[in-house]
Amino acid sequence: MENRYTKFTILITNIYRAIHKIKSSEMKKLGLKSTHVSCLFYLHEFGSQTAAELCSLCEEDKASMSRVLKDLENNNYIISEETFPKKYRSKLSLTNEGCKVAEKITNIAAEMVETGSKGLPKEKREIFYEALELIENNLERVCEEYKND
Repeated sequence: MENRYTKFTILITNIYRAIHKIKSSEMKKLGLKSTHVSCLFYLHEFGSQTAAELCSLCEEDKASMSRVLKDLENNNYIISEETFPKKYRSKLSLTNEGCKVAEKITNIAAEMVETGSKGLPKEKREIFYEALELIENNLERVCEEYKND
């Protein structure tokens, strides 16, 4: 009998490791860290965001996001559109240089997604994503129960 737990956790872990390795390798070529990827990607995809919104989108904590944003600002990839007493509330957007890098990231991501799903028909891919989302939601509910412990 197949051990679903072992198969599931090994496959998910190996996919995560591969994604992380690809992100790290590709970002090194651009002189960035893998932690910058999501931030640049979401600013490119959704336009201006606050640090709080980026924390949510990237699923990063405030301290980590603050370091990432400082790096990106120091490298002239992002700029604050407004000045609030708390910088955390200012909208951030990509500079021209940031747009160029974000476009490269978006193209790399699209290429990797295409490579990763090679040989998988559209119908099966849709079922796969539905199943993965269901698994995520079920496990998130379990995690919510642990918060009360």
